[in-house]
Amino acid sequence: MLIPSTAIRVGMIIEFNKDLYRVLSINHVTPGNWRGMVQTKLKNIKTGSNLENRFRPEDKVEKVTFDEKEMEYLYKEDDHYVFMDTENYEQFTLGEEIVGDAIQYIVPNSKVAVSFYEDKPLNIDLPMTVELEVVETEPNLRTATITNTTKPAKLETGLVVQVPQFIDVGTKIKVDTAEGKYIERVQTKK
Repeated sequence: MLIPSTAIRVGMIIEFNKDLYRVLSINHVTPGNWRGMVQTKLKNIKTGSNLENRFRPEDKVEKVTFDEKEMEYLYKEDDHYVFMDTENYEQFTLGEEIVGDAIQYIVPNSKVAVSFYEDKPLNIDLPMTVELEVVETEPNLRTATITNTTKPAKLETGLVVQVPQFIDVGTKIKVDTAEGKYIERVQTKK
């Protein structure tokens, strides 16, 4: 779908110079009495290289549309990750270049959305937050209450986040997947 360059947004995938790029940042520039421009920073989906490009307001770009499937993460095999389509139980092996840092928020048997372009897996879309268990942290301080002092905690996926002093090993916490930050302790049901 062709869109005007002024409609480009951060996170969007566009086709540019016959390659797919993720938009990392945009800046609408109006230098003096010249015509405005859209300054973009793009990341090539295949190679991972970054590119800066200026679009004129009258330029059109191709916005890429995806098919999205719910998939369940099964396990890691060597340097690949095995996912299963929850509708037809077909298994896909995704490489590090597709999974990337998302694996720090995914535990076996959790479900994620995988974007496909021309029947090829391209990207993993994480939920806004995930619940993960703390597996390693400093001991709980008896005098600690809800304060603004934090300590590092290693989670079940290997991700390390800063948590409040009252968080202990075995505690489930909610983590923001966009910033990799602690949000809150998950209340256990009794």
